[in-house]
Amino acid sequence: MEKNNKKIILCGYNWAGCKALELLLNRNYEVFVYTHESPWHVNNLIEFCNQKKVKFSTEKITLNNLPFLPNIITSIYYRYIIDEEVINIVNKKIFNLHPSLLPEYQGCSSLTWAMVNGETNCGFTYHYIEKEVDKGNIILQVEEKIYEFDTQQSLYSRIMFKSLEYFNEVLDMVIANNPGKKQPIKGSFYKRGCPHNGELNIEWNTEKQKRFIKAMIHPPLDPAKYKGKNIFSFDDLENI
Repeated sequence: MEKNNKKIILCGYNWAGCKALELLLNRNYEVFVYTHESPWHVNNLIEFCNQKKVKFSTEKITLNNLPFLPNIITSIYYRYIIDEEVINIVNKKIFNLHPSLLPEYQGCSSLTWAMVNGETNCGFTYHYIEKEVDKGNIILQVEEKIYEFDTQQSLYSRIMFKSLEYFNEVLDMVIANNPGKKQPIKGSFYKRGCPHNGELNIEWNTEKQKRFIKAMIHPPLDPAKYKGKNIFSFDDLENI
């Protein structure tokens, strides 16, 4: 297969994946999409692909199911870890959007954990993908404030909307062979799953309890729980 500089693979999902596809099509790329089935409350990239007549697959991207040899692969909210053999086939011109200021909050639920832990700032990082998850060189990083009145929903939405404003800039940097900068060795990692299994601990101080309740607000996902009951606000907790 011969590489074509106007062919690109998007591994994407949710609103951010839809927006990335729109931006790529506006640049006249031939795009193939790897994505996931969406529940009713998640922006449907499959539906958007059908509307735009873009070919897609819900299978995990592998070397054996590539539709063509792309010049670049981009991962925007893709939920599978991309194998090393796929990374190597594009000479490592493969990049990801991660919702944290790497190397802090590698892994999953980054923004939620940042809220729970009482961070005053968070952000997003575009980085090259390497074999080790969330360890690749940083291409671009932007810091954003966490407001006292934020919920998980408002913070997540704001970070995603802001991050896609930089997508074209990052793509141009990758095309230009910008190497990015190495991440510091030290950082933090959080495994997949809801922080503290969604259960509020009454032994936390009042401020952490309030933060945790807000960090769990992202309807229709479950809110914080205490003794099996839904906690939508601190008042709910006081009334138990």
